[in-house]
Amino acid sequence: MYNHIAIKAENISKIYRLQKHRTFKEFIPALLGRQETLIKFNALSHINIEIKKGESLGILGRNGSGKSTLLKIIAGVTKPSDGRITVNGRIAPLIELGAGFHPELTGRENVYLNGSILGIRKKQMDRLYDEIVAFSELKEFMDQPIKYYSSGMYTRLAFSVAVAETPDILLVDEILAVGDIKFQQKCLKRMEEFRRSGSTMVMVSHGPEQLEKYCDKGLLLNEGKQLFFGDIKETTKKYAELY
Repeated sequence: MYNHIAIKAENISKIYRLQKHRTFKEFIPALLGRQETLIKFNALSHINIEIKKGESLGILGRNGSGKSTLLKIIAGVTKPSDGRITVNGRIAPLIELGAGFHPELTGRENVYLNGSILGIRKKQMDRLYDEIVAFSELKEFMDQPIKYYSSGMYTRLAFSVAVAETPDILLVDEILAVGDIKFQQKCLKRMEEFRRSGSTMVMVSHGPEQLEKYCDKGLLLNEGKQLFFGDIKETTKKYAELY
């Protein structure tokens, strides 16, 4: 039924429950059972999108609009509170890069560790290792514990592992913050290669121009609500009108 669909979100909502009381005085009634201590925060409300295989989606919205939450739901990192998400294909989530790294392990050891978390088998990692190191430009640092890496080195290695194999679906959350300008261009070139090979891409960025260059469709979010879903140029136009 959904063979041509890469991602389909049907009435997706995400609710977080947060502490209501911030001072000890406010906390006393709750401690005595007289007052509810949690409030509901609607991170996403009734999101409906459909992305065909090979299409690219750009997500626009200010901080706190729900962009990263939606990416995490697509990646399977978090579950929606309501609605249904359908994802067909192997995902490379460029979200919170290096979340699976261990600071006491070397760069080499973390490549294999992160690869296993991404579902890449050891034999595949053996084959991909040299390419990963070359892409990261960190060859001379691979036998050092990554606790000695700079934040840029750390993220570059994580990105290199995540894009080692061509994914069916690539999720990108503000990846242009990675490393220096030269390395950013390498990242964009690799993403463009994935797109040309038929991978589906979902990209979050504060730069409408970048999304127009790499995406076909656009999703505009505001305070967790879907304001528009459609052509990317129409999306960026509405974003400019709103902000």
